[in-house]
Amino acid sequence: MSIEVKHLTHTYSAGSALQSTAVQDVNMTIEEGEFVAIVGHTGSGKSTLVQHLNGLLKPTAGQVLVDGEDMNGENVNKRLIRQKVGLVFQYPEYQLFEETVAKDIAFGPKNQGLPAEEIDRRVRKAMAHVHLDYDKYAERSPFELSGGQMRRVAIAGVLAMEPRYLILDEPAAGLDPKGRDRILGMVKELHEEGVTVVMVSHSMDDCARLATRMIVMSKGTVVASDTPRALFSQPELMASVHLGVPEAARLCAMLREKGLELPHDLYTQQELYEHLLRLWKEAKHA
Repeated sequence: MSIEVKHLTHTYSAGSALQSTAVQDVNMTIEEGEFVAIVGHTGSGKSTLVQHLNGLLKPTAGQVLVDGEDMNGENVNKRLIRQKVGLVFQYPEYQLFEETVAKDIAFGPKNQGLPAEEIDRRVRKAMAHVHLDYDKYAERSPFELSGGQMRRVAIAGVLAMEPRYLILDEPAAGLDPKGRDRILGMVKELHEEGVTVVMVSHSMDDCARLATRMIVMSKGTVVASDTPRALFSQPELMASVHLGVPEAARLCAMLREKGLELPHDLYTQQELYEHLLRLWKEAKHA
């Protein structure tokens, strides 16, 4: 099972004076079980690309295959395919509209014509996924909640459709550090439970900590695809597309300049902490 993108091109306002190609001849495959981070500078085509993964945008050229089915093929049931691919926009809380949290989360399953018992099961399960207690929040207005809680309600609405693939466009954008940690921790849990995740992100630290693979975009094309560790070991490549490396990697470089011998592949704060702690213990007992 996978999402395959074949020679995808998308041009906005084709044929007009405002014509602009946002994605050009992109080829990639998202395998089941992966956590893929899509990175790139502003305007590199990330958001345009992911909106094709559940058929929100139609390619100017090329194909998007979900589990072997062409999203835009003739006689294809696009609605069924979209149920497999959940898309969470940036600032999804702006799309909340129902009078209670439970009703908002239930909107998608209800439109599928599911029985009331199944809808209730999905709402409760989705709220548990996003760490919102059903008894406490189900009957509250989503507009009475904090920004982070509202975002979790919006994500729960997508999860209630029980997608196989979850696409997130900057899921932690605009949140305070506590809210960011909660949202990203929740996304990590979903991946560990078997959901395939594709996340657009500007944070190299988040990518280093969460992703199993990174896809680097620049000017509408894919310029690299590899593990975070492999890509962050190529700072020249990242700099060439106006991207940096995680804070831990920068700190390592500063410490090496001061004479401390450190490996060149420490990219997460946890890895750096554990390595420095080990060095301290060795020095203490030397």
